[in-house]
Amino acid sequence: MSYVEGFLLAVPDQNKDMFIEHARSIDAFFLEYGAIRVMECWGEDVPVGKITDFRRAVRATDGESVVFSWIEWPDKATRDLGMSRLHDLMVSDPRFDPATNPIPYDGSRMVFGGFQSVVELTR
Repeated sequence: MSYVEGFLLAVPDQNKDMFIEHARSIDAFFLEYGAIRVMECWGEDVPVGKITDFRRAVRATDGESVVFSWIEWPDKATRDLGMSRLHDLMVSDPRFDPATNPIPYDGSRMVFGGFQSVVELTR
């Protein structure tokens, strides 16, 4: 089964279009380096919980929306190689320079992790 890398972040509402454009330009590299699919999902129904919730996980404030994203890879080995290649590109390619291509969210509040698929149901 596939390997999934998930991301949760808070994006200022006024940066929604900028975030979408940024994601479209960067996400193409994941596909180029072996990802099967990349999903970027803008929070629409993200309730506040009693103990914890998505908003608290990324310290989202009023005027920010939670974004849930994931990258699906065929396996962890492909992910490791793809991310290594992408890291090398990010160091040398000016398209990844935050001075010319600013990140439209606070990356220090991003939550992420890699997951091995254990159940998959499809239609």
